[in-house]
Amino acid sequence: MSMDIKQVQDLIKFVSKSGVNEVSIEEKDFKITIKTNQEPTYVTATVPQAAPAAAPSVAPVAESASVAPQAAAKPAAADDSSKYITIKSPMIGTFYRSAGPGKPTFANVGDEITSGKVLCIVEAMKLFNEIESEVSGKIVKVLVEDAQPVEYDQPLFLVDPS
Repeated sequence: MSMDIKQVQDLIKFVSKSGVNEVSIEEKDFKITIKTNQEPTYVTATVPQAAPAAAPSVAPVAESASVAPQAAAKPAAADDSSKYITIKSPMIGTFYRSAGPGKPTFANVGDEITSGKVLCIVEAMKLFNEIESEVSGKIVKVLVEDAQPVEYDQPLFLVDPS
């Protein structure tokens, strides 16, 4: 038995939705381990002499890059913006404001949002993850440009909860 890329992607999607932290599958010709932790999903697959190119392997990205935007935002967040809630990226990926080219954006500055409303999509390893708001309020600022890469825990939106 051997898994193709589509089966691996389906397995990753299933594991990330199920809330399980780790899944390991071991057969005589391959072994795959998928670990999640509400952070990016890393896949480690080893296929002996079959097709190393068919086994996606994602290296962890250093999270030091996500510290810089937060440090820069602190001096500006003196008194006026401290009342705002920051919605952050739950994963590393590419930020999209709409479902596709020419489609309307999910959320704009000035929009009233409620808990559960889709605000954007973060695409990671060809999986398109809808990011839903966990707060209600009004969007006061979109902090990332469309189609830009984002880090885990990077601020995406500022929301006025009042």
